[in-house]
Amino acid sequence: MNWIAVGLAKDVPPGVVIPSRIEDTEMAIWCTPSGRYHAWSDRCPHRGMRLSHGFVRGETLACIYHGWQYNQTGSCDYIPAHPKLTPPDTICVPTYTCVEEGGVIWVSLNSVDDPLPVLGARVPVRSVPVSLSAKDVAAHFGAAGFTTIAVVSDYDTLLAVQPCTDTMCVLHVLAAPDADRKEVSRWVEDLRTTLEGVPA
Repeated sequence: MNWIAVGLAKDVPPGVVIPSRIEDTEMAIWCTPSGRYHAWSDRCPHRGMRLSHGFVRGETLACIYHGWQYNQTGSCDYIPAHPKLTPPDTICVPTYTCVEEGGVIWVSLNSVDDPLPVLGARVPVRSVPVSLSAKDVAAHFGAAGFTTIAVVSDYDTLLAVQPCTDTMCVLHVLAAPDADRKEVSRWVEDLRTTLEGVPA
């Protein structure tokens, strides 16, 4: 699967930017006021400042360091120190394909030919970091891959697994619409304790 969950839409409302990563790729995930999600390289081309420290200005993302603004294609379209200058096309941020589906923010670093994972009627509950690699989490459940793992529980749970480092991943937890969210949260905390006790 080429689609990886990088967050829940409820945690990245319009006008917000957050840091995220898929393995070695660090990203700034942000949402425009019109509700469109973006995943970009987390470095401003100007001085290398993290764009996830920046802020959303209308339909653009501005770097916090010198205020350079990048439009939705990743191209720089405004430099505050030179307001009359039209920035050259070469000043742009690498972007990745990003969509929101079922309350989950999905990113593809490669091809987008694969369909998005099927979530069924499940709804997002919360995201939980786990001190274990995505590969080891998948192995714990006997799963062939780690994009999504259906877990047998009282809550019809689905884990959208985000690989971060060799020793950490994030579980984006979805459950049946009628599941008690507090009970699901307690269940996933117990699951995290179990997973972190598994030898890598």
